[in-house]
Amino acid sequence: MTSIIQNGPFFEKFLNDPRYGQVDIQAITETVQKLLDTETNLDRPGMLLGKIQSGKTKTFIAIIALAFDNGFDGAIILTKGTKALSKQTIERISKEFKGFTDREMLQPYDVMTMPKKLTGYEINQKLVFVAKKQSDNMDRLFDAFSNPALRGKKILIIDDEADYASIGFKKTKEEGIQINTTTSQIDSIRKLIKNSSFLQVTATPYSLYLQPESIEIKGTEFKPIKPAFTQLVPVNKDYVGGDYYFNDSLDVENIASHLYIPITRQELEVLHKPDRRKFKIEEALKSNAISSLRLAIVGFVVGGCIRRLQDQRESKDVKKYSFLIHTESNKNAHAWQEDVVNALYDQLSDAIHRNDPICDKLFTEAYTEFVKSIQLDGFYLPPVQEVIELAKTALTEEWLMITKVNSEKQIDELLDSDGQLKLRTPLNIFIGGQILDRGVTITNLIGFYYGRRPKIYQQDTVLQHSRMYGFRPKNDLAVTRFYTEPGIYQAMKAMHECDSALRTSFENSDGDQSVVFIGKDESGLIRACSPNKILISEVTTLRPYRRILPIGFQTDYPTYLKPVVASIDNLVDDLGSTDGEPFLIDSDIAINILRKVQKTLKCEVEEGYQFDWDAAASIVGYLSGLSRNPEEQGKVWCLVRTNRNLSRTKSNGAHTLYSDSPDTARTESAVAKSVAINNPMLMLIKQNGLEENGWRGSPFYWPVVYAQKNVKTVIFSSEIAE
Repeated sequence: MTSIIQNGPFFEKFLNDPRYGQVDIQAITETVQKLLDTETNLDRPGMLLGKIQSGKTKTFIAIIALAFDNGFDGAIILTKGTKALSKQTIERISKEFKGFTDREMLQPYDVMTMPKKLTGYEINQKLVFVAKKQSDNMDRLFDAFSNPALRGKKILIIDDEADYASIGFKKTKEEGIQINTTTSQIDSIRKLIKNSSFLQVTATPYSLYLQPESIEIKGTEFKPIKPAFTQLVPVNKDYVGGDYYFNDSLDVENIASHLYIPITRQELEVLHKPDRRKFKIEEALKSNAISSLRLAIVGFVVGGCIRRLQDQRESKDVKKYSFLIHTESNKNAHAWQEDVVNALYDQLSDAIHRNDPICDKLFTEAYTEFVKSIQLDGFYLPPVQEVIELAKTALTEEWLMITKVNSEKQIDELLDSDGQLKLRTPLNIFIGGQILDRGVTITNLIGFYYGRRPKIYQQDTVLQHSRMYGFRPKNDLAVTRFYTEPGIYQAMKAMHECDSALRTSFENSDGDQSVVFIGKDESGLIRACSPNKILISEVTTLRPYRRILPIGFQTDYPTYLKPVVASIDNLVDDLGSTDGEPFLIDSDIAINILRKVQKTLKCEVEEGYQFDWDAAASIVGYLSGLSRNPEEQGKVWCLVRTNRNLSRTKSNGAHTLYSDSPDTARTESAVAKSVAINNPMLMLIKQNGLEENGWRGSPFYWPVVYAQKNVKTVIFSSEIAE
């Protein structure tokens, strides 16, 4: 093992920096140690795995410093192909290493503006090159390293956002599978530099983890990048990410339970383009067509005012806040959304001048939305009238600024000296598309209206859209809201669960594959498959006691419902069921029951809810075959509960959500955890379906599939790539 020098001139600066705690220093040292001791060649680079907006850049900059003290002569940082991220990176490098640049010990370069030829004097300094993963940047980088004096240096190549362009193939009908141009260029540069180490930095390792060992394209074997080692970036206790969004949010006593507010697919369609049959812009203040957007905008104003009043009370400097609208990649849609938000702003301001009572009504509704989440953690709640008066001041004195950001030029003009979006007024709304996703930091973001629905959900792209991930003060979180369609929320939740499973496998075994990948083939059989065959668009992560159930549905009409429910009643009775006691049944019978229930429940597809019954049936079949007891293989525990009266919807502050817990933690879940050890459980919760509870007046079964305790983490896809 190579002995690491920690007290060298470059790294000493970071050792004394309070931003770096002991766990950070340990991770940085371990990374450089592995780079020195492990051959990170073309096929096996190291991986620095962090979480979205968790401090990965801070970490890899310190890694560069420590590497410089331990034999490395230079570094190449490959960034996502946007000017914003490239500018942010070069300015960050220049700032962090300014003292060394002033003493001519180090020179940072943007490859597109650097001198065409470096002098020997410059080459003898430590060098940092920042290049976008675009053809022109990569060509300039290749030209620079064609210089033998530079090519012979020991170089650390850092591929930031490694899953974005470093990996990639595209498939077209005309040309078949093609390597992405940038991918092959990176490969060429790695081959050009004879003495190099390669470190990839990512928060979404899915595409890196799921690659094949090799792939042949047009007669040429291309070996995609797979990690030689994985080093995890420490996560600060104040970090807010997927666990907060999708796990903590299940606890009604946690402020995270107030974060998510559903919006309808119809509203997203209204915001796609003008259509006066659906929405008249002059009615923005009252139209039901944009009720969630209106609530979101007014809520942002009220939430920002609450935070300013809280800080004033504690004699703190008041902050500026931001809100992001990201529903489309289409620039015409952005222009329309800007028109809608401006119309809402103008009409609300005009109503304030006219003392229209609708203003107090909207502000009060928004205030009510925040009351419980603020009180849950014991924060100061300013009086409602004081908040309303400040909100009116904010709108009439132009505290609110609405900015459309959908081009490189625009975002470049809007960045501050640190490469972050500049907040010019106390309240800032940004409307844009993918230009605002990864790499661009939006400070003090307390509202996010999200509606991107791609044909295929790519984990690395969709999760990176979550710009509210990062370090967030708790009192900001109390007024933070995330507006999205239920289907999108469920897709993001599935991706988070998959990401967590992969991350856990890295933590437990340093990247060794300990997650099982399975899929359903054309015949309907479940089989293990290569990870690269899994399609992220349709995944379910199975862990011990994972619940799988439909939500967001209405029952069929009684005429059609009653005979199916009666047949399930007869089937359950024939099996010898007693209300409350679990019993074993064949998996085929369990799947048959699920298929019968499927006919009775209709998901609210237009609102974004759906349930994959095929996947549920396949999962039951798979899990039932895992029993360690040969006599119980192919068996499923069945638990029947009757005479339940759960309402179809539940209240969450000022909002209504669909009920999602027909089973309760103290009863049914407790039974499942005590019984479903080696075999899964199918719960059949029979609801009375009363009209006063929002149903159609006829009993129905609500199924819940429970994975057993003894199950290895499984990533299941209902689709397998060809």
